[in-house]
Amino acid sequence: MFAVTATQTDPDNPLAGLTLGERPEPEVPDGWTTVTVRAASLNHHDLWTLKGVGIRQDRLPIVLGGDAAGVDEDGNEVIVHSVIGSGADETLDPKRSLLSEQYDGTFAERVAVPRRNLVPKPAALTFEEAACLPTAWLTAYRMLFDKADLEPGSTVLVQGAGGGVATALITLGRAGGYRVWATSRSEEKRARALGLGADQVFENGARLPERVDAVMETVGQATWDHSLKALRPGGRIVVSGATSGAVPPADLNRVFFLQLSVVGSTMGTRDQLARLARFLEQTGARPVIDRTLPLTGAREGFAAMHEGDVFGKIVFTGAG
Repeated sequence: MFAVTATQTDPDNPLAGLTLGERPEPEVPDGWTTVTVRAASLNHHDLWTLKGVGIRQDRLPIVLGGDAAGVDEDGNEVIVHSVIGSGADETLDPKRSLLSEQYDGTFAERVAVPRRNLVPKPAALTFEEAACLPTAWLTAYRMLFDKADLEPGSTVLVQGAGGGVATALITLGRAGGYRVWATSRSEEKRARALGLGADQVFENGARLPERVDAVMETVGQATWDHSLKALRPGGRIVVSGATSGAVPPADLNRVFFLQLSVVGSTMGTRDQLARLARFLEQTGARPVIDRTLPLTGAREGFAAMHEGDVFGKIVFTGAG
């Protein structure tokens, strides 16, 4: 079958290890099943794998991709939950992994997954839209509706509008009744964030009209100081990523004096993925898709993400 595979890692030239071509059919352990992939979406996790982050060298070569929507062996349209783990909250399992870390991922004609990881795809969502949900959109859903502990009408600042999680946060926040503000260093991305439903947009580090109830943080070091200063007393930062660096000054004096909370959030549960799909079905909110490419054109998508030339999700189709 055709697949997109990581065959080597290179932190300086990640695309050097990106290989497109034939791979063996997936092995199916007990309790697992096979999904024919109709659409799969690209995440920074896939690029980091090519850089050697979070992957053991003895796992190479491995099929990339964590997100997919497709058809199961019984002909049902499904979304694949990419967290492989056990317990009521798979994300808290210390032995958890994501597809494409220990097991082959979704950038292929077919992928093997645990049966419990399949979520029904609402008919109202296209395969391309559904394929955007399991990582970026699920992460945003958990950040906003679980970890942030906010009521509708609260003001939320989204740092770094443009990426998959950030665009999901803006769209979901608007649909959930929050007042959403967003930052970006790009004037074009600020304008597009307004089009998604952001109430106001600002340059990175800009002084805000008032302090916010919560900050959704995926950028890390480059925006951390601004995130802390943007919070009202008792406010909360929910952090799910650190693409610009993971060790900013903590500014602990501000944290304890203003009684701020810093809460980590990683992915989401299978049940939350099912609720997210229903939320989109009920509200009409939909993922922002930057571009759709055939799986054979995956290198173009990886290059765009590597260069930062993305607003929303990159989706691969034509795998199955």
